[in-house]
Amino acid sequence: MILDKKQMTEEDIKLNYITPAINAAGWQNGVNITMETKITDGRINIKGNMAYRETPKKVDYLLYLNKYHPIAIVEAKDNNHSVSHGLQQAITYAKMLDLPFAYSSNGDGFCEHDFLTGSERMLSMDKFPTQDELISRYKTEKRLNDTEEQLIRQPYYSSQNTYPPRYYQRNAVNRTLDAIAQGKDRILLVMATGTGKTYTAFQIVYRLISSGIKHKVLYLADRNNLVDQSISQDFSPLEKVIHKVNFAKDNKDTITSYQVYFALYQQLIGDDDQEHYSELFDPEFFDLIIVDECHRGSAKADSNWRRILEYFKSATQIGMTATPKETKYVSNIDYFGKPVYEYSLKRGIDDGFLAPFRVLGMKLNISDGWRPFKGQLDYFGNEIEDRIYNNSDYDYNIVLMDRTREVAKRITEYLKATDRMQKTIVFCATEEAAERMRVALVNQNHDMVQKNPDYVVRITGSDVYGKKQLDYFISVTSKYPVIATTSELLSTGTDCKMTKLIVLDKTINSMTQFKQIIGRGTRVREDQGKLSFAVMDFRGVARLFADPDWDGPIEIDPGYMPPTDPGPGPGPGPGPGPEPKPPKNPMPYVDSEGCPVKIIQKVVSVYDTDGKLLRQEDIIDYTRKNIRHDYADLSAFVRKWSETDKKEAIRSELAKHGIDLEKLKNDEHMDDVDDFDFIAHVAYDAKPLTRRERAENVKKRDFLHKYTGAARAVIEALLDKYANEGITEITKTDILKLDPFRRMGNPARIAKLFGGKAGYQNAVRELEDEIYKIG
Repeated sequence: MILDKKQMTEEDIKLNYITPAINAAGWQNGVNITMETKITDGRINIKGNMAYRETPKKVDYLLYLNKYHPIAIVEAKDNNHSVSHGLQQAITYAKMLDLPFAYSSNGDGFCEHDFLTGSERMLSMDKFPTQDELISRYKTEKRLNDTEEQLIRQPYYSSQNTYPPRYYQRNAVNRTLDAIAQGKDRILLVMATGTGKTYTAFQIVYRLISSGIKHKVLYLADRNNLVDQSISQDFSPLEKVIHKVNFAKDNKDTITSYQVYFALYQQLIGDDDQEHYSELFDPEFFDLIIVDECHRGSAKADSNWRRILEYFKSATQIGMTATPKETKYVSNIDYFGKPVYEYSLKRGIDDGFLAPFRVLGMKLNISDGWRPFKGQLDYFGNEIEDRIYNNSDYDYNIVLMDRTREVAKRITEYLKATDRMQKTIVFCATEEAAERMRVALVNQNHDMVQKNPDYVVRITGSDVYGKKQLDYFISVTSKYPVIATTSELLSTGTDCKMTKLIVLDKTINSMTQFKQIIGRGTRVREDQGKLSFAVMDFRGVARLFADPDWDGPIEIDPGYMPPTDPGPGPGPGPGPGPEPKPPKNPMPYVDSEGCPVKIIQKVVSVYDTDGKLLRQEDIIDYTRKNIRHDYADLSAFVRKWSETDKKEAIRSELAKHGIDLEKLKNDEHMDDVDDFDFIAHVAYDAKPLTRRERAENVKKRDFLHKYTGAARAVIEALLDKYANEGITEITKTDILKLDPFRRMGNPARIAKLFGGKAGYQNAVRELEDEIYKIG
């Protein structure tokens, strides 16, 4: 029987009406149509102490100009909705995907939105546009020149080892190529850390070289590891035409045969301030220059890096950055122009391509300031200058040795409560502070260091050994190093895919640096169990989430004139406000007797993608609130616990609220406490008993006297198992196959001691009731 149209589901409408109509217009499934196309991964949400994904965004029909370029989207609704009901959703998705046409249908007709003309129209089911019609309209309205058409026909690089571009990467590539085809010579791309800027740059270079539009490319970076990382990873398909510039070996006659050149700014203009690039390359040698991480000074009018760009001024220059405005004194928009495309941290987290995070605010007893007593001497016997020291002084102007120990202790406690092997970056005030922190972390984690001395490593610009460990630290497959202490080296560019904990123990006033540091944790590695990360803040740096520049609008004041010398901030990068004066004498070192330090407050904060504070909560308070919502009082919980055969059911129910009991118990150092006692303690302030204490209480009461001989030995062995492993283990019948029960006979023989299987199961239930007896 054929259903009435109004009774059909959306899928029925698609199958019987929309798909046939689109196919009749010449569009072919699997050739120039994909259906139910996933365009996002689904936002990851943090709930309690767990993370979970929302449903990814999918489009019903995606229509293609050619294999690599979508041109239109069709959203379907059932026939109880109007023809245009799905158009707003189609328009939203089309804007995301940079498409010129959007359609909706309910099986009665199509409604079209044309982004090129800004008009809408209704179409009958037999009048859906053909591929040639849409392409012709697109070319006419966009007035494509020959170069644009040539680049549209040029495919992306693809292979079994390369993933296809995500929608925003495709947008970034296409917008850039459009700008180049239209003759723009300075182009800015803004893409959040972790969204694949280097991969995007590779696809731009590949399509330009393959199409013959560009022939010689210079890729500029300011760190050797960024260059090596790019060559060995994203740019590896072009390895035969790539050359890394080396002034010690290269000469002008032999260097000209490559197509893609990687170079460091520091090499092109050496320590002698000489323009070495002119020794190797003529000004017109390159026709494309990509400036990686262009926020770090390449756009400053007085920068040496700017000299390189001006020497090769005939080349198209593309700046790539996650943070387009470096400071209030400098903006790369002034040089490159407004971005042709932006993909922010907010959008990356919303789409599920980037990991969300929670902030653990750690307030020390000296966070608001510390003042030495009159005549106080430091560790070396020098008098400490009498003034109030605060977070912008510690490790910059004075070293409080107990503060370093306390920070290392708290980091270690967090790792012990979650995962001792999670990749962790500790950002310290200076390289010297990074070394002190390394030593403190080694002493706090001596058991792990005993297993591998590289458990904690300092990775800084001056540390030769540490820099050699960098590739292992950022590797997904390498376990060690686990903890890296650093100052600047890991703050930007380095692809730390598995970082799950970022520790802020340095003063940060630069929004650029703050965004870059947060970006070290935003990579998602779902296959490795990484869906979110944590930020542990010891300096009050999280205040920057409230700054308007946190993923805010990109703008510069054309009338603003910076001062001649803005001066340095307390840490790397300029910052607002007066800074403390440096000490007159060598930096004081104060030991634990001179200034004992401890944590006085710990706050868990969860922010949305705009940097707005969603909530501040202690995870224990959150757990208490949710348990009391399900079980009003202790007696209700005890009753539910007694009635539930499978204790995992209660644990699963709490997991729906985002509460992982095992992690929480570990965090509170209560691993030896049963779920029952932990819940009763957290929610109802009941005194917790350890499993062993509960087992001993059972032995002290008359319960065991009802059993004799071998049966009593079985019950006592079950009690011992409970004390060591918990209630779940003793309720499993398979436990009878393990020691010490195996020595007492097979499971059938043991059950016979209690009158059979049913008798044994009843004895276990009675034992459970006795274990959890209150009073």
